[in-house]
Amino acid sequence: MIEISLCMIVRNEENSLPRCLSSMKGIADEIIIVDTGSTDRTKEIAASFGAVIHDFAWVDDFSAARNFAFSKATKEYIFWFDADDFLKEEDQARFQELKRTLPPEVDSVSMQYNLAFDSEGQVITSLRRNRLVRRSCNFRWIGPVHEYLEVYGNLYSSDVSVTHEKDKAYTDRNLRIYRKREEAGESFSPRDQFYYANELRDHSLAAEASAYYERFLDGGQGWIEDNLQACLRLAECRQQLGDPDGAFAALCRALRYDKPRPELCCRLAAWHLDRGQYTPAIYWYETALLLPRPAESMGMWNGAYDTWLPNLQLALCYDRIGDPEKGNLYNETALCYQPNHPSMLYNREYFKQVLGDKYVSLQPQPEA
Repeated sequence: MIEISLCMIVRNEENSLPRCLSSMKGIADEIIIVDTGSTDRTKEIAASFGAVIHDFAWVDDFSAARNFAFSKATKEYIFWFDADDFLKEEDQARFQELKRTLPPEVDSVSMQYNLAFDSEGQVITSLRRNRLVRRSCNFRWIGPVHEYLEVYGNLYSSDVSVTHEKDKAYTDRNLRIYRKREEAGESFSPRDQFYYANELRDHSLAAEASAYYERFLDGGQGWIEDNLQACLRLAECRQQLGDPDGAFAALCRALRYDKPRPELCCRLAAWHLDRGQYTPAIYWYETALLLPRPAESMGMWNGAYDTWLPNLQLALCYDRIGDPEKGNLYNETALCYQPNHPSMLYNREYFKQVLGDKYVSLQPQPEA
């Protein structure tokens, strides 16, 4: 069985740290906590779990802090966490099995990172990240903000999932770091251009975000998954700036990089739907449902775009073109994914009234 050092950087995480560290009980053989300036009970809580605690003066550089944490590990493998991450019980069991069965030649293990959930608790947004690495490989974190772990060698894709549940309000910390670097005249890498654009977009600075998305895409050096997301987000920004034609052009630009993905299809469909163009909207929503899911990658995945969302919108589109029977079937299909969604339940009552005896349900109905 391999031995694991859990390495974390923290600051004022007294609320989330107990859940995080409790989920690693029996998995982590060593806990390394690097504190970047907590003023609450974070250190006290970490110590109660037997953590080795180190102080690190914050220098606006996440990679510097994470690399420092990695340097303090002593076990064969290093696992990294953020304080608002944790393992659900089933993933704790999977991790225990991974410790027993990991092939000895593996250098890095990726795990699914579940970021958002619907009202039924189903994962709707996730991606894969390299989480467990062989210490002797001396892998390094790259980038002051939105850092990534540079890995190579023998890679292994595990069935363990890490769950993320943020319990703090978002701040402008990352944006301030990028602003400071920009003001200092730093030349941003393509990756930093993309993530700076994201920060600008998240803070409703659509014009600046658009400029950085365009700079990123025009450079032609981006990772394909970032290119696709940049096109979608550039379209959002242009729409906010009152440029619907520019938004459509940004969506079409995504077709340069790969076959259509469900999210792109839904965005194209929505563009047409907003203009009452139901036939092309139907085409793109139905295409979203027909496309096979892409092979597992490190890119972002949102499960809404090939399940309930296009079905819900198709219910609207078909009703608008005078085919409520087909609209009803799409709405019922959407309810199979989201049985308590208020819009779908409203639609159900609407179709019952419109269709009468022709109404069809795909789910058991409550007894009168």
